[in-house]
Amino acid sequence: MAKAHHIVFANEKGGTGKSTTAIHVAIGLASRGARVACLDLDTRQRTLYRYFENRRDTMARRGIDLPMPGFHVFDQDSQARLEQQIAEIESDTDYVIFDTPGRDDKFARFVATRAHTLVTPINDSFVDFDLIGRVDGENFKVKKLSFYAEMIWEARMARARADGATIDWVVLRNRLHNMEARNQQRMTDAIAELAKRAGFRVIPGLNERVIYRELFPSGLTLADLSPTIRPVAMSLQHVAARHELRALMGSLGLTGLEDGDMIAAQ
Repeated sequence: MAKAHHIVFANEKGGTGKSTTAIHVAIGLASRGARVACLDLDTRQRTLYRYFENRRDTMARRGIDLPMPGFHVFDQDSQARLEQQIAEIESDTDYVIFDTPGRDDKFARFVATRAHTLVTPINDSFVDFDLIGRVDGENFKVKKLSFYAEMIWEARMARARADGATIDWVVLRNRLHNMEARNQQRMTDAIAELAKRAGFRVIPGLNERVIYRELFPSGLTLADLSPTIRPVAMSLQHVAARHELRALMGSLGLTGLEDGDMIAAQ
């Protein structure tokens, strides 16, 4: 039996949309029949774990069935225990999705080196860009890779030498609308230049929308909303957000698209 595909959402800076993106990718995959398990490594906040707890409660309260990934939290302090838990949850799944803390964490570093797809969400600002690369303060040209980018580069090289596998590193640009046009172009140019040096792909992410946050108590996503499941009033923003999610899922390139909507596991 083929091993599950590991998708790791990792960024040592908090507030970049890791959990929100991980949740929507997990449900997007599950909605097309993929067997998905999620492992939350952030033992303090447990945002992903709490989201799926809320989703489970909503399903029970409303008496409805929704696509539901398995969800777990890692609360041990041993790499061996982490490896054991991963082995247990991936035994009958197509995808394992990892949500990691927004800080330096040894377990987050470990799962990043074992990823098939590594997703690093960043907000569209040079504050966030500094995590992966340093720019010149005068001309905004990239001077060098940051410590984090060098760590991922070395992990990819080590992985290739060890088992011939490659880590598809994806930098996901979130909150694109918050920047003035000239600054946004500077960011675009700097990320494109760094992508060539570090070997990552760049894909569009999610804008800052209230809808993603207001659905947290119910554990629902935009993909769940329908005439019978509508805990919030629908608007054009919901339509725009659905397009964002569709573009994000397609850009990840995990498997084939089905019905032009969410990604299906083969």
